[in-house]
Amino acid sequence: MAEEEQTGRDASGARGLLDTYREVIGHTGALLPVISFLGRLPVAMIQFGSVLLVTETSGSLATGGVVACALALGQVTMGPFVGRLADRHGQRAVVLGFSLLNAAAIALYTLGALLELPTPALVLLAVLAGASIPGIGPLARARSVPLVRAAGGEDRLVHTVLSLESTMDELSFVLGPALVGLAAVAGHPAYAFGAAALLVAVCGSGFALHPTGRTARAVREPGQGARARGARQRLPREVIVVRVGLVFVGVLLGACGAGITALTGELGQPGQAGLVYAAMGVMSAVVGLSMAALPERFGLHARWRAATAAAALLSLPLVWTDSMTGLYLVVTVFGAIYAPNLITGFALTERSCPPRRLAEGMTFAASAFVGGQAVTLAVAGRLAESYGPGAAFALGSAAAAVAFLIALAARPTADGHANDASLVTQGAAGR
Repeated sequence: MAEEEQTGRDASGARGLLDTYREVIGHTGALLPVISFLGRLPVAMIQFGSVLLVTETSGSLATGGVVACALALGQVTMGPFVGRLADRHGQRAVVLGFSLLNAAAIALYTLGALLELPTPALVLLAVLAGASIPGIGPLARARSVPLVRAAGGEDRLVHTVLSLESTMDELSFVLGPALVGLAAVAGHPAYAFGAAALLVAVCGSGFALHPTGRTARAVREPGQGARARGARQRLPREVIVVRVGLVFVGVLLGACGAGITALTGELGQPGQAGLVYAAMGVMSAVVGLSMAALPERFGLHARWRAATAAAALLSLPLVWTDSMTGLYLVVTVFGAIYAPNLITGFALTERSCPPRRLAEGMTFAASAFVGGQAVTLAVAGRLAESYGPGAAFALGSAAAAVAFLIALAARPTADGHANDASLVTQGAAGR
């Protein structure tokens, strides 16, 4: 009898979670998640594929690493600026312009690699390809959350939006490298870059022209006259603290990426690295979708502390892993902490950011994470070459411990978000 009751509760919980996701899609429309997912795939493809493309054409792994790092740094540097433009002028024109520019930049970068241009020229083209990324992932969050808020959605629905978006990020970073690998097997990594340019041109434009692209700015700006046109609101301290925490989460994942690459090479199976990443990404996506089922009484700061503590603890076994079986097992379990850290970081950012700076806040949070990951990949790679994969993994565990200390020391700050959110709802209702 007890087992039947437990089964009934589990089924009811699953139905409730599905109903929550249906409610979110009811606010955004079914097409928006599809085109935003396809529109963010090129980011994963060119980030992972840059090393393969440039190494293939130049014959130098070091050159491939330098150029890939330049691409990531271009994205990190310009990401917040793209978000700021979207806050000021609306997402439609900004995303459309950057999508078309990014498609052209990817094509030029690919052509430069195929022509075997000198490294400085490739670095410049890579920076352009990274800097012109339209930031569809963060902007999708900045678009969907205010729509849900304006329709009267509570925090539970907002967390569901962020869970869905982080899951799509995870799946893109599983599928993107897989597509690059297939292109390399089929003939050349450049094929994947051609597909990436086409995807960002078509799906990026589709994301920009979707009806929610026109309404996103209106929802965030409730028509408060001079106040809306006045000086930008200052960001609360909590937003900055969360960004610093996300930098260290990026360091953790960058170090683990370098360690995985080094360990699979040391074990004589370098081709397994992509599959190991996929195992980590799939587990993260599953946990990310399940995050929407967490009770609201488990607050954001408690979630942040739990997620960073779990990252520090679950990354430790990687330091002593020395077999492929052990690597798959440990990495699959470790993957469970990826999505909770990102979802909670974006949720804290959304809660603390002034609504008129939400797109900037989301893109800056994403840039903090990507920046920590990109820089660490280069540093941890050298560390792994000199001292072994365990040294790279140890660096990642240390970064996770710092992220936990930041989360532990952080305190919720009072801000005007709740008032702004209520004004957004009233403004939307009035229209």
